[in-house]
Amino acid sequence: MKENLQIIFGLLGGLAVFIFGMNMMSECLQKVAGERMKQILALLTKNPILGVLAGALTTAVLQSSSATTVMAIGFVSAGLMNLPQAISIIFGANIGTTMTAQLIAFKISDYIYAIIFIGFLVFFVGKSEKIKSIGQTVFSFGLLFLGIETMGSVMKPLAESPIFTDLIGRVSDIPVLGVLVGTLMTLVVQSSSATIAVLQNFAEQPGPDGVTSIIGLAGAIPILLGDNIGTTITALMASVGQSRDAKRAALAHCIFNISGTCIFIWFVKPFAWFIQNISPKGPEVDVISRQIANAHTTFNVVMTIIWVPLIWLMVKIVMRILPEKSKAAEFSLSTPVYLDEKLLGQPTAALQLVAKEVLHFGDVIAANLNGVEEAVRQDDRSLLQAVSDRIAQTNRLAQTITEYLSNLFSGGVLTEEQAGQSTGFLYVLSDMTRINELCSEVVRGMEERETNRYKYSKEAMENLTKSLSMIQEMYADSLSCLLGHQEPSAEHLVKLKGEVSELDTQMRRAHMKRVAKGKCSPNLTTPFSNLLLSIDRMSNSCLNLADAAINHQELRYFLQNQVN
Repeated sequence: MKENLQIIFGLLGGLAVFIFGMNMMSECLQKVAGERMKQILALLTKNPILGVLAGALTTAVLQSSSATTVMAIGFVSAGLMNLPQAISIIFGANIGTTMTAQLIAFKISDYIYAIIFIGFLVFFVGKSEKIKSIGQTVFSFGLLFLGIETMGSVMKPLAESPIFTDLIGRVSDIPVLGVLVGTLMTLVVQSSSATIAVLQNFAEQPGPDGVTSIIGLAGAIPILLGDNIGTTITALMASVGQSRDAKRAALAHCIFNISGTCIFIWFVKPFAWFIQNISPKGPEVDVISRQIANAHTTFNVVMTIIWVPLIWLMVKIVMRILPEKSKAAEFSLSTPVYLDEKLLGQPTAALQLVAKEVLHFGDVIAANLNGVEEAVRQDDRSLLQAVSDRIAQTNRLAQTITEYLSNLFSGGVLTEEQAGQSTGFLYVLSDMTRINELCSEVVRGMEERETNRYKYSKEAMENLTKSLSMIQEMYADSLSCLLGHQEPSAEHLVKLKGEVSELDTQMRRAHMKRVAKGKCSPNLTTPFSNLLLSIDRMSNSCLNLADAAINHQELRYFLQNQVN
């Protein structure tokens, strides 16, 4: 009984160390190469081959197909990429994740503690955040293999258990049972890399003759196929509560692996013979780990070659299974379009979504400015009420974006560069929000005039409309500068600012003349001055946005290089 507990806890402990090391390595690599991952994904075009390469490279670097798949699903949900692009990335992620099994197949047990010590030393001595992240990556890489070594050592007694060898024999003889075992293992562990590592270690245990594997390659392949099915649960969970296209991308991941299993299950022995012939020769227990890794890679490469030309068919299948729903729900300006809470642990992807959301927010502010100008020009109370409601919803959207960025900061996953980008977003967001609040003050000033039954002269209304039109022009130019649609021209915006200030002075003088002549009520002086002050402050915020375009080049680059 005591020996059985040692085996169970040793297996669970080794698995825990393996998963912890793999997750830590993925997080650290994202810190070191986060922007490069974004650039790889930005290579995507309508060519699915590039999508496969991007998915494979991203996963090979991050050592986590789940991270890449969740990222792709989040991008689809946010509208940053279309469904065929996401499907091609997921296909590539299936290939990239086999790199973990290939690494495990290398026998580096003699160097595990050296790797762990070197990683710790680099992390402990390193001064910069990047060097520390590299040290953590090496350290977690060593932990990954320490977990594998622990699992391997506790599995050795299992090879001598008649009950266990009989059970394995049944699994080996019934491929469908092996698929079910592999699927259940991955469903529980939530990591195909971990369950394949367990499979590789277990397969290395010798049978009664001491030379052949306890399970053999033909017995391991069905479990391997089941592992590939089980890993799709991560994609399905990531798609919960997201857009229809995100759910379709997760479904495509399931169809890819299930269809592959349905094909390969009929050819287990020929497939095993093929893998044995392309793998290194030697005693089975010495080479079977490499054979399993090669089988894993071959399975995913073959299925990708089959499915890439048929992406159009995959799209049709998932569209048929998950058709469009009728859009009965009313769109709310207070609801973010792109932000995804599930991607807070993926800072590169999350900042990509923030960039899109900030641009969306900027467009909403432009619409609010247009609404204020139209309401003032038509002097329409109903229009003022409508734009007031829009402004209130927009303020709630600004709060949501700010909270999302705060959660990114508090998560401790941002690099120094990403923290600078986040600060830049807050800088831009604050000025956009200020313009929105000033729009609210203009509306409030107009509504207050209606409440007190005051009326501005026709000349005053025309001048107010003219100044608001100039603010719209300034704001549009500032956004263009921020997006790089035109070269930032500080002189042009300063000139517009000067014209707004000059018009402000003229309007104040004209108002006082009308008051002196009895054409305008003295009671309107304060609310009219407040209106002019709000408009002038809007022009200052427009200049601040242009300043962000000029002085925050990394932010400007981020906003210009969105994945479409």
